[in-house]
Amino acid sequence: METINLLGLVAGTCTTIAFVPQVLQVWRTRSARDISIGMYSVFLIGVALWLVYGLLVDALPVVLSNLVTLVLASAVLVMKLRFERTPPSR
Repeated sequence: METINLLGLVAGTCTTIAFVPQVLQVWRTRSARDISIGMYSVFLIGVALWLVYGLLVDALPVVLSNLVTLVLASAVLVMKLRFERTPPSR
């Protein structure tokens, strides 16, 4: 594997797995009260655009990392919207 692609894969892995603790925290607590819908919405648009860019320039590290990030960040946003509408259990 080319060094530049390896560098991209490592960088993408680091920035992508950074979302795992947030997803797990929101899932465990069933609370996303402090998550900004605006920030996550704009972020998801940016990630989707990076994914399209990666596909257009055939950059595997960009495609893989943004695809996984899109899934993880979408999960947080979906949980935010779902948990805000669901009253907490007592």
